[in-house]
Amino acid sequence: MATPKDITFETAISELETIVNQLESGDLELEKSLALFERGIELTRLSQGRLQEAEQKVQILMEKQGNLELQPFSENVGQGE
Repeated sequence: MATPKDITFETAISELETIVNQLESGDLELEKSLALFERGIELTRLSQGRLQEAEQKVQILMEKQGNLELQPFSENVGQGE
């Protein structure tokens, strides 16, 4: 397994999806399930940290442009809401 600094957000999410699928199958021994669950928690924390870093960078860039008002992200932006 790669160290947390070596893992991209996308890789972490992909590995997390694989872990969830394995756990949902129900065909694992208890020890293997616990190990995968532990890894899943680690990947979740890593992903959350990466998202927070990205949010902070966006905020800094917006402040540098003089736009101090943060806008909530909306998936409907540009789609006629």
